[in-house]
Amino acid sequence: MSSQFAALLDRFFYRPDEAVGPFLESAPESDRGAEAVPDETPEEFLAFVLDTETYAVPIGAVREILKVTVVTEIPRAKKNLIGLINVRGEMLPLYDVKMRLRLADTAPVVRASKDVGRAARVLLLKDLEGDAGILVDRVEGVVKLQLSRLEEAPELGIDRNAIAGLGRRDHQLYILLDVEQALS
Repeated sequence: MSSQFAALLDRFFYRPDEAVGPFLESAPESDRGAEAVPDETPEEFLAFVLDTETYAVPIGAVREILKVTVVTEIPRAKKNLIGLINVRGEMLPLYDVKMRLRLADTAPVVRASKDVGRAARVLLLKDLEGDAGILVDRVEGVVKLQLSRLEEAPELGIDRNAIAGLGRRDHQLYILLDVEQALS
């Protein structure tokens, strides 16, 4: 690049240390306080779909993702408890969080993989009271979100304390699930 062209480019681009005078006052509000933010390492979340909404949980809370297998019914169990699943000899509860989030009125009757869609999966989540599975319609994948940009869950006038907050990436909204509250 010629030195003449480089000098022209240097005059054209804004440098943070240069005086801008009254021009900054006419700049949009979003451009005024654009100070350098220290680099933040984004956290990883596992995104999944329930009905038509996209949810996410911290990747550290996920033990594993399984295809739906045989589910053993438990008589007189909680309404949101679908049953028990056998994971390599360990019997774990399988929950329907759609009821907890008021996306459904009743838990689905699931006894085998034929009772759900092909994309449905069981997310095994780590919990203080013991690991448990939740039935999801589809797993989207891992998404990285910056913790400083997460938003509080809006007050909707209903009991939605299973929602920890909201995250955005590009044009996609992720509803962050509070694992402990969702399984209670």
